[in-house]
Amino acid sequence: MMTVPRRDPDDKAKIDAIEQKLLSNPEIAKLIDELRTSTTDANDLVRGMLQASITRGLNAEMDAHLGYQAGDRDGKAAVGTDNHRNGSYPKTIDSNYGPVTVDVPRDRAGTFVPTMVPKGSRRLTDIDDLIISLYAGGMTIRDIQHHLATTMGVDISHETISAITDAVLDEVMVWQNRQLDEFYPVIFLDALRIKVRDGGRVINKSAYMAIGVDLEGIKHILGLWIAKEEGASLWAQVCSNLANRGVKDVFIVCCDGLKGLPEAVEATWPGSMVQTCIVHLIRAANRWVSYGDRRAVSAALKKVYTAPDEPTAAAALDEFEASELGEKYPRSVKVWRDAWERFTPFLQFPPAARKVIYTTNSIESFNNQLRKATRNRVQFTNDESAIKTLWLMICHIEDKRAAKRAKEGKRVSAQAGRLVEGGRVAGWKHAINQMAVAYPDRFDKYM
Repeated sequence: MMTVPRRDPDDKAKIDAIEQKLLSNPEIAKLIDELRTSTTDANDLVRGMLQASITRGLNAEMDAHLGYQAGDRDGKAAVGTDNHRNGSYPKTIDSNYGPVTVDVPRDRAGTFVPTMVPKGSRRLTDIDDLIISLYAGGMTIRDIQHHLATTMGVDISHETISAITDAVLDEVMVWQNRQLDEFYPVIFLDALRIKVRDGGRVINKSAYMAIGVDLEGIKHILGLWIAKEEGASLWAQVCSNLANRGVKDVFIVCCDGLKGLPEAVEATWPGSMVQTCIVHLIRAANRWVSYGDRRAVSAALKKVYTAPDEPTAAAALDEFEASELGEKYPRSVKVWRDAWERFTPFLQFPPAARKVIYTTNSIESFNNQLRKATRNRVQFTNDESAIKTLWLMICHIEDKRAAKRAKEGKRVSAQAGRLVEGGRVAGWKHAINQMAVAYPDRFDKYM
């Protein structure tokens, strides 16, 4: 996933993809500017990036070897060592893009043995890419350390592995603060429960993810947020973040009855609608129903959410409440009564549009795969670690989905794996036409 792109006849596409990934790194940004203003070959850009990233990794290895960072006098005193940095020496190694010269740090005692560029090696390895790939696949730092030692005979400290994975934090920040589209017809919101160490205790927190569908029907992951508790304050911050990044209007927000969200959405984007996920309502209603009766209850409730208008839906719910099943399971009726205000916007839409906002499955499928990937992790060390890990895992999931779409001959964006662009919503053209005709005042100025 994090491997530098191979040779491609379309150099511009390659450069754009790389710039999107590493624009926050000053050294890389300088190289990109130089490339734009000169006739330098794209391979020169890649070699420059390799040089900057490898040198950074080698310095992290030296930090782990000495036990303190460069210039940290207090750290050196705490370690109690006479060993210290002793400059560096250049070393040229071969790569897929030609020779790369890196600066290998030295220590006074001569005990530092670099792992990323081993002594005597004349060719660059992809061990840093392998580490990030394993980390994105769900392995912990300790698991990666053991895996490399047993399969490749490479002994890398967990501090060095952590430093290599931390290198993506700049990329995460660029992605998390990137500019967004002015208008999204639909935004889906959902949460994933995780355990995070906070203040010396391991507590449950929620990782919230937003997926926006643009006018072309392409799904975009808009952001990730970690919070201990949901509420009006949290959703005010989320909506404010999206608005500050360029989102001026949202037609409908589909979620699972998140507390405080409707008020935050309406305060940020007046005229927007908040729609409760129908599938979540069905599941919540069936939670109080015995297994043998669930099919019959679901069939009765189907008359409610497939009704052509609100009066017909209300009549169907009254009929269910008065039936034998309704009297047997009053809590199921109450679930729909309590959510009625946030359910009824659904009834305003024609059939094709209803299929789009019927469920938040497009975001839940992500969360299901994230749950599998985080199964090995008992806890995250902090919020930053959780964001980094989840982002890498989502990259991994997106890459696999993009590869599947390419295999099926479907449209694929060159940046799909960078969370900029995902798959297209099924039946979107029909749905957007129906919404635009039903609500011309909301869509005409953006079409």
